[in-house]
Amino acid sequence: MRILVAAASKHGATAEIGAAVGHALARHGHGVDLLPPAEVKRIEPYDAVILGSGVYAGHWLADAKELVERFADELRQRHVWLFSSGPLGDPPAPAGEPVDLTKVAEQLAPRGQMVFAGRLDRESLGFGERAIVALVKAPYGDFRDWQAIEQWAESIHAALVAEEQPVGQEQPIPQPALTA
Repeated sequence: MRILVAAASKHGATAEIGAAVGHALARHGHGVDLLPPAEVKRIEPYDAVILGSGVYAGHWLADAKELVERFADELRQRHVWLFSSGPLGDPPAPAGEPVDLTKVAEQLAPRGQMVFAGRLDRESLGFGERAIVALVKAPYGDFRDWQAIEQWAESIHAALVAEEQPVGQEQPIPQPALTA
């Protein structure tokens, strides 16, 4: 299958999650293109799309939301999975889904969606961003769970393989051997 992985990322952490998902799918032989949402020009070549976004103040980044608006009709005709990256800490906070994820899910009817913890690196932030981080007391650090990300990618692969099975070509259920 041909798969597009597009992840909107402000400081690179969400793009790294998208890359990990894409690499896991490519290891299974899928053709994978990793693109920032703003660089996606066409959806037609893809059988499946994994769309992700970093979350700031509870919202997806504009590039991810704009990709949904540009290609909503075509995305609804494909296998789509959504992911968000943003909660910080151990346990990650805030809990729950980003505000925009409900609207995006209603538009696209995805096969699945996931929220992953994110990374907050002081060195990558500007003065204004550091001031906001201090105000909300967000913890610095990398809270991404690479094992959970890998497992999610594997679940996508399993779903895609199941979809590729032609009707009537399901694998037989092994039967126990009979002994006389």
